[in-house]
Amino acid sequence: MRLALREMRRRPGRFGVTTAILTLIALLLMFLGGLLDGLIAGSTGALRAQQADLIVYSDAAEESLVRSRLTPEERARVEQAADGARVAGLGSVQLGARLEGRGPRDLVPVVLFGFEAAPEGIDGGPPPDGRVYADDTLRAEGVDEGDVIRLGAARTPVEVVGFVEDSRYAGQGTLWGSLATWREVVGANRPGERVGDGVVQALVVGDGSGAAPAPEAIDRATGGATSTLTIDGAIDALPGVSQQRTVFTQIIGVTVIIALVVVALFFALITVERTALYGVLKAIGAGSGTLFAGVLLQALVVTLIASAIGVAASLAIDAALPAGSLPFLASPVRLAANVGYLVLAAAVGCAFSLRRVLRIDPARAIGGEQ
Repeated sequence: MRLALREMRRRPGRFGVTTAILTLIALLLMFLGGLLDGLIAGSTGALRAQQADLIVYSDAAEESLVRSRLTPEERARVEQAADGARVAGLGSVQLGARLEGRGPRDLVPVVLFGFEAAPEGIDGGPPPDGRVYADDTLRAEGVDEGDVIRLGAARTPVEVVGFVEDSRYAGQGTLWGSLATWREVVGANRPGERVGDGVVQALVVGDGSGAAPAPEAIDRATGGATSTLTIDGAIDALPGVSQQRTVFTQIIGVTVIIALVVVALFFALITVERTALYGVLKAIGAGSGTLFAGVLLQALVVTLIASAIGVAASLAIDAALPAGSLPFLASPVRLAANVGYLVLAAAVGCAFSLRRVLRIDPARAIGGEQ
């Protein structure tokens, strides 16, 4: 083991090319993972922010918030099935927003949510009618506390009274107000989608503690008029989320395989070059396991150096990008997972050299025979 580290210190150039290639692979892997997490976060923040266990849609909505409508009668059945768990209404509408100081055609796409149970980042209940909290990514558009935003063709005014973090939905910034504000905005801008008092698009059940009833129990209580999902299930049901995960996971998998091949080829060549040296070491008592451990250690050191550069670059990109620009998120879980993938690829790649190390015969190797 000490011999392996000593070789790396004295002959760093031998490992330079492999380190550079693995660094590029690590950068690609970290960027892909950050891009995936950023896309998912930008599409699902509004649902992840819900301090609830379940979300209830109408049965005909096909798990779509836009198409869902729940009447007061259906809500009463849900509340009965909830057995004391909190039940709160939720509504949404996607509109173009006109900001102060901008031209009439310079619109910012936003999603207005009407809520009863405050999402994460909002203390207490909904703000007064006509006032909203804004997602902090809208700061990049010039939105500030106290600004009046005019929504839709009717230019319905709402005043920003604060900001919340990580609450984007469908890749758009969000506004959070009362259900009355939501109904007013929908009625003014989408007359055909106007809803009556007590009608909501969805219901959130529970407080996030896991004490809510099973989704099937709620759907049975409403006679099949509802479709109830966990928050995670509702996130997976959003259009494009599962497809994005599948595509990026496949690309990440191919990238890890490329890293494995690079390590395998490099250390296979290194093993061939060291055949005579390994023969001498075996002749003086070194075991095959010890020799392979040295190869593995060198591979891990090279991989960890490349991974460290990739992690540092990923964190730098995340810090440098302004909110609401490129959807990139350097999450600790994703970074640790990517480092783990690279380390695993290095270990598996080295395993291809194990057979050659085991087959080295000291007498033949020292005599120059392969």
